Amino acid sequence: MKTAILRFVESATTGPSAIPVEERIAVFDNDGTLWTERPLPAQVGFIVEQWSAMAAADPALTAHEPYRSAVRGDFSWLASALRKHLAGDDTDLHILIGAITRITEGMGVADYAASVAEFAARAEHPVLRRPYAETVYRPMLELLRYLERAGFTCYIVSGGDRDFMRPFTERIYGIPPERVIGSAVGLRYDDATTEVRYGPSFSFMDDGAEKPARIWSRVGRRPIFAAGNSDGDAQMLDYALGGARPGFALLVHHDDTERDDPAYDTGAETVLACAADRGYTVASIARDWTDIWIGNTRNHRETRAT
Repeated sequence: MKTAILRFVESATTGPSAIPVEERIAVFDNDGTLWTERPLPAQVGFIVEQWSAMAAADPALTAHEPYRSAVRGDFSWLASALRKHLAGDDTDLHILIGAITRITEGMGVADYAASVAEFAARAEHPVLRRPYAETVYRPMLELLRYLERAGFTCYIVSGGDRDFMRPFTERIYGIPPERVIGSAVGLRYDDATTEVRYGPSFSFMDDGAEKPARIWSRVGRRPIFAAGNSDGDAQMLDYALGGARPGFALLVHHDDTERDDPAYDTGAETVLACAADRGYTVASIARDWTDIWIGNTRNHRETRAT
């Protein structure tokens, strides 16, 4: 895996066929690619906190999902809704999205960013018991820096909420907010306060085929490097491989059963099955990563893979 990346970058940056610097665009999924997404993505932890606070203010909400689960600290309904979504059943997802948009409806974007920043500064991963900023994958952070040194401009392209990620991506990944692409709630300008505020509904969900469309609308260029870990990243990986320039698609496989990143294929079954046929390079966490985290929680494997 490492050798394949080195060869690609060398071919893209040296010699007569070198790709111009302005065309060296790399895109990375976030949850499960740059940092952990299990047992649930960090954003879900933030959302659950907001729902619990809303239910405390209005106890009648506890008669309904997802507020009932939030108050109980039971994530089974949320996990079930996500599993149904991955299987093509969005019945519960619509309920989920409605509850998510109610968190920010009418709120100014600056106030939301401040609440996310406060959460990111104090919240811990529920299993690892360490700050979320320390659940970043060391090899992926090193890959970001390596590509940047080679003249690549790196973007985050996630199914997660764009404005949830923006307050912390520069601090933990070195990626500024203007290079974060993600799902988004609709926005409106408030003339009276000169603020941009959130509306009552989602504007778009940045997943699957939406990812290439959002990359083009934001960047105006086709990426030549893409990294992801799930079925929702397949079109983005294909987009990086499908241009006139040679491209590279990296698929992170969570297959380590010994260390603190749990092994799972759920939500990635299709993309893993077609990886060889589509030309994806698979990064096996068990085989290819000597270290997993930027910290030291059950992190290191003595035998370094090549």
